[in-house]
Amino acid sequence: MVEMQSTTAAPEKDPSARKRPSLRIPAGLAVVVVVLLALYYGLFVRGRVATDNAYVVADSATVSARVAGNILTVRVRNDDAVQAGDLLLELDDRDLRAVADKHRAALARTEAEIEVAEVTVKLTESQTLAQAQAAEAMLKAAVDREKESRHRLEEQQQVRTAAEADSSHARRDMERYSALLQSGAGSEQQRDRTSTAFKKSKAQLDAAQAQIAAARAALDAALQDVDRARAQLDSARADELRVEIEKSRLAALRAKWGEIEAELRLAELNLSYSAIKAPIAGYIAQSHIQVGDRVLPGQALFAIIPLDEVYVEANLKETQLENVRIGQKVRIEADIYPGHAYGGSVVGIRAGTGAAFSLLPPENATGNWIKVVQRVPVKIRLESPPPPEYPLRVGSSLKVSIDTGDRSGARLASTGGRGGARPPGDRKVEGR
Repeated sequence: MVEMQSTTAAPEKDPSARKRPSLRIPAGLAVVVVVLLALYYGLFVRGRVATDNAYVVADSATVSARVAGNILTVRVRNDDAVQAGDLLLELDDRDLRAVADKHRAALARTEAEIEVAEVTVKLTESQTLAQAQAAEAMLKAAVDREKESRHRLEEQQQVRTAAEADSSHARRDMERYSALLQSGAGSEQQRDRTSTAFKKSKAQLDAAQAQIAAARAALDAALQDVDRARAQLDSARADELRVEIEKSRLAALRAKWGEIEAELRLAELNLSYSAIKAPIAGYIAQSHIQVGDRVLPGQALFAIIPLDEVYVEANLKETQLENVRIGQKVRIEADIYPGHAYGGSVVGIRAGTGAAFSLLPPENATGNWIKVVQRVPVKIRLESPPPPEYPLRVGSSLKVSIDTGDRSGARLASTGGRGGARPPGDRKVEGR
């Protein structure tokens, strides 16, 4: 009986001894798990900032019409690839071409008028110069005749003075000899001789008087010629104003030519706008136009998405931005391609939160204010364009992880740098 009890007691101690190693096995696994978690945190979590609130963005170009017209042909549709300068669509340009032809004809007519005006100016100048020269010559000749007539009148006046003296002397001699003849002291022959001399001197005096009258008449005529020549010279000089008028008319025609030439350039520009070309390379999107549609200036026709130049906007919480710097490396994963990763770098941190630039920004001064952690867009540029087998679409969801270990970069992008001094967003480029 004793042996059986001892045999029974021995097996009762064995189970307790076997339970101890079973307790040590989970503790070891826990240590291993803790070590692995610590390694994972140290290698992959510590020093990194991650978010799944990230999307693909591109500076797309919204192509619009610059002139009104009906669509004649459409060369592209949605999802078509285009290069910069490719013809996208054509508008009916017949009315624009007619306007350009009208201005071109007006320009040709104005050029002809300018040529006529130039000839008119030269002709008027030459005629005015010839008339002025002729009037000056006539005035000079009239002045010379006036001087000659005055000189002749002076000579005739001197001749008359001498004739008057001779006639007075002859008259006195005749009267003296007549008195002597009557008193018997003189001879009839002497009286007749003095009477003849008196008559002769009187005739010479009358002739001098006639010459003086003729000289006065010639002087009056010369004075009239001088006045007439001066009037002609004044008229010729007044014709110089006609030259100025013609020159002003020529200047006005040249100004009109410049105005019409500018209108022609504008018409040709509008004509060129009827062929709408791609401003950038990319893929067509948002196209809802058909042949025959009427488009207006500024009307958006479609968008061009440059998929080779896409970038990422990651909306990080403001509590995650403490260690984020420009230039830090980023790992990017797209939901559309599980398992494929893209490389990138931080190139810009937005100057405000997304809520601050929203359509209805929050009013934090109200009494029912509730603090909400804000998100700030961070711009990430890809290290290289997405490969053709893994293209990124605008608006696609992404997961980004920023390595914040290197904090030597700045928190703000430098002016004009590649880090995006120009904020991301659509650019509107009117069709050319």
